[in-house]
Amino acid sequence: MESQSYSNHRQVVPPFHFFVMPLFFLTFIGSGVNLYESWGDHERMYSASLILVLVLCAMLGTLFGRIFALKAQDRAIRAEENLRHFVLTGKLLDPALSIGQIIALRFAPDSEFAVLAARAAAEHMEPDAIKRAIKIWRPDTYRA
Repeated sequence: MESQSYSNHRQVVPPFHFFVMPLFFLTFIGSGVNLYESWGDHERMYSASLILVLVLCAMLGTLFGRIFALKAQDRAIRAEENLRHFVLTGKLLDPALSIGQIIALRFAPDSEFAVLAARAAAEHMEPDAIKRAIKIWRPDTYRA
């Protein structure tokens, strides 16, 4: 596997991003067209509206499932990085750091981590700026 860096750290899951989501989107559009075409035809309107609602529920269920998994990972990352900071410095992370900043800090190696964490809190750095400030990238290949 190619080493991870700022330019290639974002993960794309091709079956999800390039198949499932476009298919959901096209199905939603198609079910909307079906409902529009069924407008006034009382025999078809109920089933057309039901299909639209079911497609919308499936899309939202899929998106929320992904969001919930990422939130759980965010909590785990916050705990891991807090522990790492404590091991390196004897202190917990600055409470002023946002979850986005902490998630960005996970790519910093131990040699840069404590200094960059303090700088991020003091300068209110954006997560993207934190990632760009990392000199030696520490890969994280477990993010979903």
